[in-house]
Order: sequence, then structure tokens, then C-alpha cells
Amino acid sequence: MNVRCLSVSIALLIASICPLRAEEGLVAYKSLSPELALDLARAALGSCRVRGYQVAVAVVDRFGVTQVMLRDRFAGPHTPSTAAGKAWTAASFKASTTELNAISQPGMMQSGIRNLTGAVIIGGGLIVEAGGSLVGAVGVSGAPGGDADEACAKAGIDAIQDKLDF
Repeated sequence: MNVRCLSVSIALLIASICPLRAEEGLVAYKSLSPELALDLARAALGSCRVRGYQVAVAVVDRFGVTQVMLRDRFAGPHTPSTAAGKAWTAASFKASTTELNAISQPGMMQSGIRNLTGAVIIGGGLIVEAGGSLVGAVGVSGAPGGDADEACAKAGIDAIQDKLDF
């Protein structure tokens, strides 16, 4: 018996002893609907407008893929990519970009994350959770400072919180 036949025989034996149930082979997850992502983005943009800031807001799904991008009329040309980067970074690391900024200063163990392609380690990116599960993230760019960006992002999440608590 050659090695290939032996390998196939062992694999078939293991499969017959330990069969996978269908539900063990699939993963179910929660995700923001496009409508809810848009509501979040509109609320964050509205919060910044009330404060006098022209910003861009990006909402990404749990995998960091952009679902919604809104840019106010006078927001800088850099704001859409920065907002999307903040949202992607928050979703990727499952943490706010403000927290990531604090733990990745030069000389710190996690400082290398600042060099990852696409990572934007500036305040203004927050994760969105529902029932303890990550469902997406939001990034805001254009307010005067990461703390102001984050306040608008938080206002966006707060505006849809009742729909997240399902």
C-alpha cells in the first residue's frame, strides 16, 4: 500500500469515527444591516454638524469592509480615507482607536501596529457591539482632534443603541 492510499484510508477512518455535524461546519454571526449602518453614520455626522465640525463618517462591518461613507460638504479631502481607516482599525483590533493609541506609543510592545498597512491609530474609531458580539465599527475624521471625532462616533452609536439591543 503506497503512502497516498494509506493517508486516504486514515482520513476516511477518522471521518467515520468523528463525523462533523452540519452546524459545527458553519459559523453564524450578527451584522449591521445597511439601513442601520446608514442611520449610525447620519447620527454621527449630525452630531458633528451641531458642534460645528465638517467631517466624514465611515461605518464598516465586523470584517472591516466599508458599508457606509458620508462626507460633509466642506470636510477635507483626507477625511473619507482617514475615517475608513479608523473604522477598519477599530474592527480589526476590536478596540477603540483611542485605546490603541495609548498602548502603541513608541517603545511600547504594541508600537508595531502603527506600521501596519491601513491602520489609523488616531482617536475617532469605535467598535459597534450587539449582545456582546462585534457587529461593526465607526470612524469619524475632520473634527479638531481625535477626542471630538470620537464624541461624534459615540453619538452615532448611542442613536442606534435601542436597535442593537435586540
